[in-house]
Amino acid sequence: MEHDPMWLVIGFAGQALFSMRFIVQWLKSEREKKSIVPLAFWWFSLAGGAALTVYAIHRADPVFIVGQSLGLFIYLRNLWLIYKEPPQSEPPVDGPRPGAPA
Repeated sequence: MEHDPMWLVIGFAGQALFSMRFIVQWLKSEREKKSIVPLAFWWFSLAGGAALTVYAIHRADPVFIVGQSLGLFIYLRNLWLIYKEPPQSEPPVDGPRPGAPA
């Protein structure tokens, strides 16, 4: 089978984007000393999953198409839930309010 360089670039770019989500999640969790799923995890998941779905469609691989495209709904749903959350109030910059418990 002949490999078109443009499709190889799309496939490898999608895989790189998809892999970045694990690196972002791992580094954030290490910094926080607990398991954290940062917003960038979902954006890399969406971008990588979309690129890999396009690549799978081009390759006409039904297993790869279904596996990647179903993930897109999960990534979009998580982003939707994150962005529809009401903003959290931030603590005062200069410390707790007078009379508040320490």
